[in-house]
Amino acid sequence: MSGSSSVDPWFQTLFADRIGGANYGKSDKIYKFEKIKRAKRAALAAHPERQLLDFGIGENDDMAPKVVREAMKQEIDRVENRGYADNGIMEFREAAARFMNRMFGVKLDPATEINHAIGSKPAYAMLPAVFINPGDVTLMTVPGYPVAGTHTGYYGGEVYRLQLLPQNQFFPDLNGIPADILRRAKLLVINYPNSPTGKIATLDFYKRVVEFAIRHQIVVVQDAAHICLTYQGDPLSFLQVDGAKEVGVEVHSMSKGFNMIGWRIGFVAGNAKIVQAFADVKDNSDSGQFMAIQKAAAVALDTPEIPVQVKAKYERRLKKLVETLRSVGFEATMPEGTYFLYTRAPKGCAEIGFPMAEDASQFLITQQSVCTVPWDDAGAYLRFSVTYTAATEQEEDRMMEQTKHRLGTLGLRF
Repeated sequence: MSGSSSVDPWFQTLFADRIGGANYGKSDKIYKFEKIKRAKRAALAAHPERQLLDFGIGENDDMAPKVVREAMKQEIDRVENRGYADNGIMEFREAAARFMNRMFGVKLDPATEINHAIGSKPAYAMLPAVFINPGDVTLMTVPGYPVAGTHTGYYGGEVYRLQLLPQNQFFPDLNGIPADILRRAKLLVINYPNSPTGKIATLDFYKRVVEFAIRHQIVVVQDAAHICLTYQGDPLSFLQVDGAKEVGVEVHSMSKGFNMIGWRIGFVAGNAKIVQAFADVKDNSDSGQFMAIQKAAAVALDTPEIPVQVKAKYERRLKKLVETLRSVGFEATMPEGTYFLYTRAPKGCAEIGFPMAEDASQFLITQQSVCTVPWDDAGAYLRFSVTYTAATEQEEDRMMEQTKHRLGTLGLRF
């Protein structure tokens, strides 16, 4: 919401400070993704004859697999699935436990160490409520998903940003955190495979995270949304590391690895006391996901070929994109995970300079109808997503040909 009417409503001064207080709705600031949407609309209007090459979409382009949709069709007509699910049904928890054991060799008690969430986003919104009081600190990697940080602020806490830099292999510098921040820190939020950098975690990194958490008495929240999209070695869960279950939880999503975008289903797994505290907050926030969705998701979790097929598709597309971008000057390398390619933004082209990644992104959208997402949190980078719509490999190849042609004519400088 931007702009304001000439006369404020009587409750204008009652808005909470966390969303702007008396100034709520009066800011003219346009957020990054809204800028991208506006630029896309403008590009389509100015060049209706030119296909929009949309690498900015961050969600799977396929429907959920047929076996999952068929399960949903059956479950939706069963009378026993009416009503509130509250903190979830055992059928989904047990399927999640089987998935964790099959994929990672992690044994979890479905009754106490797993709880469903209506997608992973609400989980990151609720977990700060479990721990954060005014003045407490959440340590968060950036660039990254901001929801846990937003809600930390809502509770009067502070966010300390841990930049992910290439010189640190896109791992946070846990040794560089100031002592006064560490004394107040309660949460460390990490995300591997990392969105948007594409970095995957290592056992050594996770061991250091566990040691760090124990030494400073900080709870770990690991965002595993892209864990099934791991291209180097086997997918690695934080909970595979000795001691991990004593210091934190891992949050899983059905969206990325199972093509269940929009179904709103995921789970929190790990330390039983933390899972229970999350469940208590959740029980006072929602009444659970529709049981038919939970049962269809259980079918998905018990169908191992689904994430294998999803991974193969996006790995193929990423390889094509890396080759295409390298041919026009980008220092693109194959990500280790996720369906994102994170690469340094061009510094300009011809007589035009791009001081920030956002400048480069806006230029590419408006001038060539090529949509990317800019990140300027830890250097100037562009994020390309391979979740564009293409029904066949031939359409993928045509997309790459168009990308190479349009970007190749710009004379990009790096």
